Amino acid sequence: MYVVIEGIDTAGKSTQLEILQKRFENAVFTKEPGGTKLGAKLRELILEGEARSKTAEMFMFLADRAEHTKDIIIPNLNKLIISDRSLISGIAYALNKDIDELIALNKIATKNIFPQKIILLELSKDELVFRLSQKQNDSIEKRGVDYLLTIQSRLKEIILKLNIKHIFIDASLNIEEIAEKIEDFINE
Repeated sequence: MYVVIEGIDTAGKSTQLEILQKRFENAVFTKEPGGTKLGAKLRELILEGEARSKTAEMFMFLADRAEHTKDIIIPNLNKLIISDRSLISGIAYALNKDIDELIALNKIATKNIFPQKIILLELSKDELVFRLSQKQNDSIEKRGVDYLLTIQSRLKEIILKLNIKHIFIDASLNIEEIAEKIEDFINE
């Protein structure tokens, strides 16, 4: 099964992935962007804001996704794969592009292999403001609270549009409570 954890920056994906690595020791853990050698380079370029064009940034994500699908997803389809982000984020962050066009491009990049279950960690505006104030922000986080909340809204829209089995979890809940909800969802 191919499972994805989605959420805007600071939603707690990394914390939950650390917990999942202890609970699902035989699973394949990966991330997008950055789950492959090429992806790691592209991730660095994206986070440093190297792409001055939003279209170029989108194609960098698609290049990473194609490589990730070929090198990580396809060889491990017979195992439990748990990924930090996926095409859902890739589509959501490409704000200046039509969602249906982006889905079509992602079908090419992923060879029509989409996640089977999606976990979305959601933040309220107040919680997001607090969490961003507690850390050094990267180029995407520096785009601001309203930008990130727009992305979160698009994440939900895309998940619903693709009709993939999903769970939306309040990311301000206790860490262990979130972990239990995620584990139950994966195991159901």
